Order: sequence, then C-alpha cells, then structure tokens
Amino acid sequence: MGRIRKIKKDDILDAAERVVMKLGAAGLSIDAVAQEAGVSKSTVVYDHKSKSALLCALIDRRVSAEQARQEQAIAGAKDTPHPELFGRLKAAEREIDDVDRAVAMAIGASVSHEEELHHQLREWTAMDIKAMSTGPKPEAALLALLALTGFQCNSFLGFHRWKPEEQARILESIRNMYATYPET
Repeated sequence: MGRIRKIKKDDILDAAERVVMKLGAAGLSIDAVAQEAGVSKSTVVYDHKSKSALLCALIDRRVSAEQARQEQAIAGAKDTPHPELFGRLKAAEREIDDVDRAVAMAIGASVSHEEELHHQLREWTAMDIKAMSTGPKPEAALLALLALTGFQCNSFLGFHRWKPEEQARILESIRNMYATYPET
C-alpha cells in the first residue's frame, strides 16, 4: 500500500500561483489548481470553497507577506522623519518578481467583480492612508504615499520595468518630495 501524500494549504496556494503564472487569472480554476497540485478537486474545495475564495486566499498570502516586509522596514526606519512612509519606501526597493506581477494581474482582473477582494484591498489602502496621518507632515506623507502607490502599480502590473538606478532615483525623489514639502 502506498503512502498517502499529506497536502498543506501552502501547497494549494503554491499551485494556484503556478496556474496564474502559466494561464493568467482567467485560467485560475479549482480544477486547474487541483491538477497542478496533483490532488483531487475535493481536496482544493475542502480548504477553498470556490474560485473566489481561492483567489482571496492567494492574494491574502501575498498581501500578508508584503505587510510583513513593510512592518520590518518600518521598524528599521524608526530614526527617519516619518517611519511609516520611509519604511514603505524602503520596502519598495525590492525587485518585483514574475509571481508578484502575475498575482497583481489576477487582482486587477478580479477586483471589479469579487466583492471580498475589493473589501480586502480597501482595508489595506485605508490602513496605509491612516498610517500617513500618524506622523509629522501628514499631507506631505499622504502625497508621497500616493506617488509611491502609482510607482508600485506600474511596477506590479508590469506596465513599466524600471532599471535599478531609475527605481532608486524615483524612490529618492519621493523621499525628497516629503522632505521639501512645506509645513502646514
């Protein structure tokens, strides 16, 4: 008798990422993920009741990883003029990989008709905006965050791939925008 393979939730989400990489958001299905993971459809459905729930779990994992990166960078930015902003800028220095881009494209394709996903992203955005109001020069921090968000959207969605020196220059310009913004 063969040994039963133990499947973990991360194995299913890893398979979902591979499906999104290969087929895009439109190709994401319970069947495709089950096949990619080498498990039955019922195994995928047990943890993720629907395609929507699977997509939300996949995005939640990516957003949680990004938030952990940001929290670490914010802790490291405690001696900057605005740790919440400068930490996010530091976290944005990393190179965006193809999996990040594929998941971002899946988000973009799904956000208009997936209310739970839309809710998740609204909450994350609200947290970021609130964090800008907690430090000095909240208006400058908010404007810098909006510039950073635009930069990151272009990067994550693959609209433009910045050369490392361009990326560094843009992030430094956002820092300078905050630093030189007049006190109100």
